[in-house]
Amino acid sequence: MTGPGSGEDLRDVAHPGAGEVTATVIVDAPAERVFAALTAWERQSDWIPFTTVRVVEGDGGEGSLVEAVTTLGPAVLRDEMRVVRVDAPYEVGVVHCGKLLRGPGVLRCTPLERNRTQVVWHEWFHLPGGPAGRVAWPVLWPGSKFGLTQALKKFGRLVEQGRLP
Repeated sequence: MTGPGSGEDLRDVAHPGAGEVTATVIVDAPAERVFAALTAWERQSDWIPFTTVRVVEGDGGEGSLVEAVTTLGPAVLRDEMRVVRVDAPYEVGVVHCGKLLRGPGVLRCTPLERNRTQVVWHEWFHLPGGPAGRVAWPVLWPGSKFGLTQALKKFGRLVEQGRLP
């Protein structure tokens, strides 16, 4: 494995950081379909605002490197994620291994009755900026939680409408 998130660097950021955020949605679709939509990496651009996602190394499965670039006006945030675990159709684990966003994340699909699926998106970011980052996190957290939740709601609507994957 080469590139970001390989070897020692990945082990350094694979443990949870202090910046924890979780979002949940119930999708009226079976877990297999929901999981397929979550792991259609390039299609995340359809439901994550201002973001373009692409697989830059591998096939999108375990060991792959996925890049998400979010652009809002002049601000550009590049997020690199190594896919570290795939347990279809239940869970995919990543480690954010870029320069700014670092730490583990997981997307979980839990099958429910009547072909519904609960999706949980959980991230544990290492906060940049040392003590200043830890002080800023309580101010930034509500926006992160809101953005993640809104993205998952849009994801759910697209899956239910048959527009994803």
